[in-house]
Amino acid sequence: MSKLFTPTDFKGITLKNRIVMSPMCMYSCEREDGKVTPFHFTHYASRAVGQTGLVMVEATAVQPEGRISANDLGIWDEGHTAGLKQLNDEIHAYGAKTAIQLAHAGRKAQLESDIYAPSSVRFNQDFKEPLEMTINDIRETIDSFKNAARRAKEAGFDIIEIHGAHGYLINQFLSPLTNLRQDDFGGSRKNRYRFLEEIIASVKAEWDGPIFVRISSNEYDEKGNSMDDILYFTERMKEDGVDLVDCSSGGVIPASIPTYPGYQLNRCERIKKETDIATGAVGLITTGIQAEEILQNDRADLVFIGRSLLRNPYWPKAAADELGTTLDAPVQYKRGWK
Repeated sequence: MSKLFTPTDFKGITLKNRIVMSPMCMYSCEREDGKVTPFHFTHYASRAVGQTGLVMVEATAVQPEGRISANDLGIWDEGHTAGLKQLNDEIHAYGAKTAIQLAHAGRKAQLESDIYAPSSVRFNQDFKEPLEMTINDIRETIDSFKNAARRAKEAGFDIIEIHGAHGYLINQFLSPLTNLRQDDFGGSRKNRYRFLEEIIASVKAEWDGPIFVRISSNEYDEKGNSMDDILYFTERMKEDGVDLVDCSSGGVIPASIPTYPGYQLNRCERIKKETDIATGAVGLITTGIQAEEILQNDRADLVFIGRSLLRNPYWPKAAADELGTTLDAPVQYKRGWK
């Protein structure tokens, strides 16, 4: 059997294959209340039917001011738990495991309310100027991640991913391009890491399952974090009990990013080999052969599939056919999958 379709385990959570549905915002909360809608049930359950091993729910805001848009999912309130639990039940029914990406948009929130960031610097002229977070704001946000982890556990998720990439709040603290603070949360890379460090600790206080962290491994600016900085952060995450680093890139500042198949893989592979931590590969991975090469050459431990799964909920079946692997079909679809 191909490695793509070999099970793998994280802290007792066994994924039936190495295919992950990458977290992708759907902007589909109709009442701007952060609650799951009928669209979400159809969208996520269909990828589980298609035999994706791990279905990761989109960036879900731990505070209302942390939404990227007013139509984002939320987990900042007890009222969100019931819908998320029902969503988990539907996904689990088809043999997939579930993850939720806990997120805060920081200065990239496009909301009518005040928005917050480590420093009062806007993303570009089309975005609002954020308020610089006070120490009390920082403490409240860390507590919000803790409370979100508790709700995620109550809702039945198997894995939590902390969103530290794409220029959102955690990434804003990590990057010298966006963090101009002179206190314990700014300056040195040790201090810039402190916000994420305390969020990981707060999540672990409520959560004993696997923890992934998504990072931007390349900021596409020579004044941003270097690869040495990224390796330092991943070493610290490993020490703090993170199980996998999901290696994306960009989003910290406006930048023109050259993309091509596997364009983020070199840094993902380097993080895996130099830090000895499990990694997830993402970025224009479109075929089963490409995914298999990544895994067989030990360049990553999981492959995160984004746009390809938007185009085809049955991408795992197409990949299995490409690799000559027999994939068990949901009982309802056996006639068509023979």
